[in-house]
Order: sequence, then C-alpha cells, then structure tokens
Amino acid sequence: MVFVSRCQIGSAFLICFGMVVVSLPWVAADDEATTQRSTLRWPRLLGENFDGNAATDQTFDWSRKPRFLWSIEVGDGYGLGSVWGDEYFQFDAESTASGPAERLRCIDLNTGNVKWQDARPLVYRDMYGYESGPRSTPTLDSQSVFTFGVAGELVCRNRQTHQVRWVVDTNKTYGVVQNFFGVGSSPLLVDDLVIVMVGGSPAEDASIAPGRLDRVSPNGSALVAFDKATGKERWKCGDDLASYSSPRTMQIDGQTRVLAYARESLLCVDPKLGKVLWKYPHRADILESAIAMTPVVDANQVFLSECYQIGSVLLNVTNQQAEAVWKDPPFDRRSQAMRSHWATPVLIDGYLYGCSGRNAPDSDFRCIDWETGEVKWSDPRRTRSSATRVGDVLLVLEERGTLQAVKANPEKFELINQWELDQPDGDVPAIRYPCWSAPIVVGNRMLVRGDERVVCFECR
Repeated sequence: MVFVSRCQIGSAFLICFGMVVVSLPWVAADDEATTQRSTLRWPRLLGENFDGNAATDQTFDWSRKPRFLWSIEVGDGYGLGSVWGDEYFQFDAESTASGPAERLRCIDLNTGNVKWQDARPLVYRDMYGYESGPRSTPTLDSQSVFTFGVAGELVCRNRQTHQVRWVVDTNKTYGVVQNFFGVGSSPLLVDDLVIVMVGGSPAEDASIAPGRLDRVSPNGSALVAFDKATGKERWKCGDDLASYSSPRTMQIDGQTRVLAYARESLLCVDPKLGKVLWKYPHRADILESAIAMTPVVDANQVFLSECYQIGSVLLNVTNQQAEAVWKDPPFDRRSQAMRSHWATPVLIDGYLYGCSGRNAPDSDFRCIDWETGEVKWSDPRRTRSSATRVGDVLLVLEERGTLQAVKANPEKFELINQWELDQPDGDVPAIRYPCWSAPIVVGNRMLVRGDERVVCFECR
C-alpha cells in the first residue's frame, strides 16, 4: 500500500476455479465436493493459518479452464472476503438514499445469491482519492463475523442472523489521526479476544495537518484487545501508529504470541497479559512508507519486507528478542531479495514466492531462498501481483486481471497455464483493474475479485 500508485491496499477478489480429477459420476463428485466444502473455511485474511494456502485436499487439472458459476457486483473498497463452509462474506461500501454505507453481505458460495446483508453509515474521505470503502477482510468464527471498517468502526455481528452484537468506534475512542488510506488492518481472534491494530494518538495531535504522520505521536494503543462477547476493552499496548498489515499469531516455546507489523516496528505481544515482549524496527525512513504485508512465519523465524528503501529481513525470535539471520542492504534495490508492497509472499518448502517491487515496471514475481535471501529467479513480467498456494502450484493474479498457474519450482519460473480474466468470455464477465488480492480457494471453488466484481468458478 503506497499512495504513489494504487497498489496500497489489498483488494478482495474471488474466483471459483479448480478442476478435480475423479472417476466418480459427476453427481457423486459434486455431492462429495459440497460435503467437503461445508467442513472447510477461509475465515480471515490469508486463510486459517495466515499462509495463503488453499483450504482443500483436492488435486486440480490446471491445463483446463474452470467452469463459470456466478459473479456478483461489489462496491467501493479493496478488502478480501472470507468463507465459512458454503457461505462467502463480502465487505464493501455502497451508496444509499441516506448516504454512503459499509455493507457486509453473506453470499451462497454455490449460487451467488445474497442470503443476508447489513449496512452501517460510513463517514470517510480518502486523502489521495482512493475508493472510500473498507480495505480489510472480515474475520469469522462459528458464531460471529467481525469487520473493521475504513473509518475504524469495529463491528461484531451474529453470523447466522446478521444481528449487530456490539460496535466500537476505535478512531474516536483512541484518537486515531487518519492514516494515508484509512484503516487497512483485519481483526485477529485469539481465544476470547478480538485484537485489532488501532494506533491512536493524544487529543492534541488531532490538529496536525492531514498526511503529516511524522508529526503524530502514539498513545500506547498500537494494539487493542476487546472482549469477543461484549466489545469491552481488555487491554491495549504498544507505542506505535498503525500500518496496513494485519496482526497474526505464532508459537514461541509452546506459547501463543501475537505479531503486529506496525508503522515503525514489528511488535511481539503476550495476548494474555497485553504486554509487548519486544519490538524490532523495520521501516523505510521516509514519510510515504506504508507497510501492508503480514509477517511470514516458519518455526521460530519471521520474515518481514517493505518496498521503499530497506527491503527484507529474516529474524530468529524468542520470547525475549529478535535477531537478524540475514538482512537486505538498504538503498540498493538491485541487491535486495524481496521488496513486498501490498501482497504477502507464500512459503513453500524453504522458498518464498511473491511479488517484489513498488510499481510497474519496477516489479516482478520471484522466488528467494528463505534461509539466505538468495534470489533464485524472477519472471519476465514487470508488473505487480499476488499469489495463493494450491498444493505445489501457485495461482498468481496480476493486477490487471491475468491469472497464472505457476509450478512451485525454485529452479526456474515454470508456467503451467494462464487466463486473461480481464477479457469477457461468453457468459463470463471480465474483471477489471485493480486486482489486488490473491484468489481464495476452498474445496473445488476459487474466488477472484477485480475492481467492481467478484467471480466464482468451479473445477470440473
């Protein structure tokens, strides 16, 4: 997420696509797939394990084009959707007779029919002219849906009835000075807590000129935890402002810790105590630097990346500290391993695959060695993209609508197939720039979003 080009905020994108190779009759195969999907879910940004890994145990034939199922128009915003069983939850903005509103819809994953929707008034104006809708992903559990709007409204709704259970205006409560593009972080559920990146400031900072975040002070609310049942504050911690990255968990010595890549530093937090255990600074020293990627975790190691000046770092972490295993040389783009912008790279068998670079043509899709940072290859396209893992295949969505199936091969860029989804194909509508989110894959469905449309395909 950077205000220089529209690459700042990740957008939500759904495409149901995949093709299962089976010997059963089609009816039986469809029944089996439906049963499997009902037990699978993509309940938050990047999926259940924060790793962009498809929620499926099926194998797909990427040589064939998927069968179009349905599409649905979406409103302003760049947020990703979530899936629980056969229900897809889309969070965007709409215009109503009484003014703009943030809208949550529950959509049948099989038909595209809207099962219910709920909208709440929205007061937000983007300082750089981007769409005035949510940038974040709904977070789901068996009973509730949690949304975090572009203007900082945190809402808990009943997942079945859409009844609002509680609301917190975090911008007002914690004195948040508007970030360049509003709120872009998604909620995190840990036990009975809902944890969000807030990044508030003291009351006197409210008079600071728009966009001058270098003059804004933190007030100890980088992360705030709320009671999942009531919405009451349980704790707050961290002297930092918010980024567009979303908090996630990791295990350190058998204990759950929360990682939050805030505006200046990576924070490691004990969620039971609401205490910052350590922080590791990693941000370019320029006003416009905006962090969006979610930390990538493997065992006791954490990968961070930004695209402006300093690139990436791999950390060994304990409950007491973080130490660099390797670190990109600052101010030397050609020598840096990866410069993540809005998209989070995917880790497969010791190699990271992801988009590196700030804007086209200063961008490519590449593979790097996790342990050393060595660049194994970069593809010939000079464009921005995001990726989802499906087994040993990467689904790479280019921001203008090309979808590629790429073999996860650290030795070379191995293209299996590609589809130009920005072009209409019979009854299949086109998706349009910006396509800033990785596809969502659940069972044999894949969802993809462009600027004004979500499309769902089915494997054969």
